[in-house]
Amino acid sequence: MDKEQIRNKTSKPLLWIGMASIGMAFAGLTSGYVVSKSSLVSAGAWQTIPLPNEFLISTIFIVISSALLIMAMNRLKVEKYKSSNLMIWFAFVFGCAFLYTQVLGWNDLMKNQGVFFTGEQSRPAGSWLYVITWFHWIHALAGVIVLLVASIRSSKGFFNEGNILQFKLSSQFWHFLGFLWIYLLLFLTFLR
Repeated sequence: MDKEQIRNKTSKPLLWIGMASIGMAFAGLTSGYVVSKSSLVSAGAWQTIPLPNEFLISTIFIVISSALLIMAMNRLKVEKYKSSNLMIWFAFVFGCAFLYTQVLGWNDLMKNQGVFFTGEQSRPAGSWLYVITWFHWIHALAGVIVLLVASIRSSKGFFNEGNILQFKLSSQFWHFLGFLWIYLLLFLTFLR
């Protein structure tokens, strides 16, 4: 087996191990949120925080981005490289829009709702909200960087019929982050 075959054989399992690790970290965070909330609710110290509208808008952006990657993959499979390249770049742009609207959401929490991470005005619900969404944002930033690399490689003609592994892995990671965000949004909406 040459280096390329070994890389192809090991890349996907390594990605899945990485995504499982990220998933377990978020399982720990959401479990901590539930435990903290239940103990503070019983003490009457939990204050519900409405989620900013920007979080819903960002969800639309990440879903569109994932849909564009699916369409790009379908185009790559039938050797329509120009249109796939355009879709990969648009997926990157929508990924950036996701990150930006998340920042706008945090800005809304601070300026319009008075929700802070630390300090005298901070509340446990707000601190948990920031930790969970910041942690996802950091991973989404990594995902956007991966999309940028995929976009550049696509523009240079790197992806072709026999060479789409890197794009598949990039797409799978981005889809994972999208599903994770939707889970977190639903979690934070229904368990606030």
